[in-house]
Amino acid sequence: MPAVAEVLSTVASNPDPRGSDLPTCPVCADSMVAAEASAYLHDNVISYLWTCDTCGYGFVTKHALKRFACN
Repeated sequence: MPAVAEVLSTVASNPDPRGSDLPTCPVCADSMVAAEASAYLHDNVISYLWTCDTCGYGFVTKHALKRFACN
């Protein structure tokens, strides 16, 4: 018996500006609201730990902060 899988887009047509940068779970596609933990690493890099409330999958994202020059 052949298996058929359907891939659904998790991108909203007109996403909320605040919600557009939040990740979705790569396993179950549930949206995530807040990181479980965060840590300042080095050279203006912040690491976030995400854990899905639905399936329990966890992953880490890293973001570099931009430096602003004051005049």
